[in-house]
Amino acid sequence: MRSLRFMLDLSDARVVEIFALADSEVPLADVQAWMKKEDDAAFKPLPDVLMGYFLNGLIFFRRGKNDEAPAPSIERRMNNNIFMKKLRIAFDLKTSDTPAVLAKANFTVSQAEIGAIFRKPDHKNYRECGDQIMRNFLKGLTMMQRPTAGKPA
Repeated sequence: MRSLRFMLDLSDARVVEIFALADSEVPLADVQAWMKKEDDAAFKPLPDVLMGYFLNGLIFFRRGKNDEAPAPSIERRMNNNIFMKKLRIAFDLKTSDTPAVLAKANFTVSQAEIGAIFRKPDHKNYRECGDQIMRNFLKGLTMMQRPTAGKPA
C-alpha cells in the first residue's frame, strides 16, 4: 500500500476516496495508521479484504467505473498473484508488458513464468508469485510512473 501511495503520489485523503470508489468507507485515521512503518506504535496492518477494496478502487480511479460491467471480485485472502493481476488491470498492462516492467528494475523473467503467475490456481502450470518478483514489479512500475523518483534533483 505504501509503495502504491508513493508511486502515484497519493495523499491520505485521496486514498480514502479510492476506497470509496469501490464502495468501502474507511476512516482517514485508519489510512494514516496503515501508512506507518511496522515498528511505529501507531502502525496497524491493512486487512487483506480492505486491500482488495483498495485495489478495485484503484482500477476505477485509473480506468474509470463502468456501471454496465460487473465490479471485480473482492478476495478475502490476498496474495501476490491477485495483487499483480489487479495492478495489471489498473495500469492497463497486458501480460506481455510485465517483463518490460520488471526489466525497468533490472529483473529478468521469461514470458512463460509471467504467464504462469497470471493463471488460475487450479491450472497445472500455475505458479505463485514470489515476494522478489512482486517487489521488482512495484519498483519497475514506480520507475515508469515517476521516472524522476529517487533521482537527485
